[in-house]
Amino acid sequence: RLELAAQTVAAFANNTAVADDNVLMLRGAAACAALVRGEGSYKAATDRAGEDVTVSFIRKWSRVHDLPRSIRRHVAKGEIAPTAAKHIARVSGEARLHLAWAVLDHDMTVRQVRSVASAVNDGADVESALSRQGITLGEMAMRLPPDVYCELRRRASLEDSEPGVLVADALESAFEDG
Repeated sequence: RLELAAQTVAAFANNTAVADDNVLMLRGAAACAALVRGEGSYKAATDRAGEDVTVSFIRKWSRVHDLPRSIRRHVAKGEIAPTAAKHIARVSGEARLHLAWAVLDHDMTVRQVRSVASAVNDGADVESALSRQGITLGEMAMRLPPDVYCELRRRASLEDSEPGVLVADALESAFEDG
C-alpha cells in the first residue's frame, strides 16, 4: 500500500497522473497523507516518493486531505479550487470553515484566500481578515420560493425586524431541534 501511495504521490507531483483535475488533487492529497502516516515523517515520505517530491509539497497536500469532509466535497465538485484549498488548509479551527464558506459565498480568488489565511495565521480574526477583502462573514445570497419570501418579508415588517434575523432565528431553532 505504501508503494502505491508513493507512486500516486510521484505521479501527482510530476503531473503525470490522469484524472479529472479536482479528483486528481484529492487523490494526490490522500496519497500524500497516507504516505506520511505510513512512513512516520514528511522526510521519509519524500524519500519514498522520489527525488522530484519535496517535503513542502507533501506537507501542503497532506493538509488538504485533512480538511473536513464538508470542505473536501466542494473541492471534489470543483466549487473550491484545489489551490484555494491549500490555503484554507493552512488555517485551523472554526476559522477554516468560515474561510471555506466565504469562498463559496463570495467567489473569492486564490489570491484573496491566501491573503486571508496569512492574516489569520498572523493573529487576525477571520472576520476582520475577510472584511479587509471586502467580504462580510455570514453574508450570503439565497433564493426563496415566492410565497416563502413574501411571508418572510411580511413577518419581518410586522415584527419590525430584518429578514436575516428571522431566518437566523428559524435556522438556529431548526438546528437545535434536528
